[in-house]
Amino acid sequence: MTKLALLGATGSIGVQALEVVRGLAAQGERVEVKALAARSRVQLLERQAREFRPEAVALFDPTAAKDFRERTRDMSITVLEGMEGLCQAAAWDSADTTLNAVVGMVGLQPTLAAIGAGKRLALANKETLVAGGSLVTEAARQNGVEILPVDSEHSAIFQCLQGSPGRQAVKKLILTASGGPFFGWDAQRLAAATPEQALAHPTWDMGAKITIDCATMMNKGLEVIEAAWLFGLPAGQIDVVVHRESIVHSMVQFADNGVIAQMGTPDMRLPIQYALTWPRRIPSPAGELDLPALGKLTFYQPDREHFRCLDVCIDALKRGGLAPAAANGANEAAVELFLQGRISFLEIPRLVGEAAARQAAVPAATVEEVLEADRRARAFVRESI
Repeated sequence: MTKLALLGATGSIGVQALEVVRGLAAQGERVEVKALAARSRVQLLERQAREFRPEAVALFDPTAAKDFRERTRDMSITVLEGMEGLCQAAAWDSADTTLNAVVGMVGLQPTLAAIGAGKRLALANKETLVAGGSLVTEAARQNGVEILPVDSEHSAIFQCLQGSPGRQAVKKLILTASGGPFFGWDAQRLAAATPEQALAHPTWDMGAKITIDCATMMNKGLEVIEAAWLFGLPAGQIDVVVHRESIVHSMVQFADNGVIAQMGTPDMRLPIQYALTWPRRIPSPAGELDLPALGKLTFYQPDREHFRCLDVCIDALKRGGLAPAAANGANEAAVELFLQGRISFLEIPRLVGEAAARQAAVPAATVEEVLEADRRARAFVRESI
């Protein structure tokens, strides 16, 4: 039986994770939800709490936490708030597995809290490894904690590596990208792109921030950094190809040039379930793949000229230290400004690149240093406009 603490319960991944829990229960696979956490969506979180009866609920927004307490006075439940509450939920004593599905840098400290408490970590918060990769992986090593990837691409690589004789047998990782809604657009069209257009992803249904990151290809750049930490490989052994159908979720090329790919319908419930049930495979709610119906699968080189965020992230990875934290923080601020209509689409990669270049590549020795690099990068972006 898995005893789960779920962070980001009201977001896209969190909602689908609870669908997976229901599906597992229907098969006699017991998953007890011990803690739930969210930012501020009180009504949905209340419905989840009444269904799954966790011992604790955390809300990052203190006002929302107060509202939740009032709504659930009839329940025996510990209500936590703020970053401290999020970290308490991540390390909740009766849980053995923490699924971190919050979006953004807010996920770093709860990740470290879960690791410090010895929880198995199912990780969907890519910023955790992007900004604090050295801290997180070293903490996991010291505490003997397994990190199981939930992102579809990293889960695919993890699946492809099952049975591999070791890292020396891997020639390179090949991450696939959908290309987003602006695949094939030129600079003139991109300069006029609206938030509404950027949010119209052709395949995946995700939150606003991640969807914009897919449109800029920042998401894929962040995934390259994350893959480097998860699988212990340098940037030179991680490739990116655009795959519009989103059926091949990623691949591994081995030393003998054989390539293993993980394929499936574009359904996040499959990698979520795999992280919760690994190493077992059991029936999931994801649909069956019908290859004849697809007809063909296509692959393209990414357009690095017009989607510069990919190379900004790779350059930050090569520089190391706090450079990735600065790139990530600048991107979060720039995406927020774009969604507010205050900057253009093409200003996102410009601002992210400038912020990352300003950051000295000094080691990320402490959480405080990572958070400070993030703060400086955000401030630079906001002051630049």
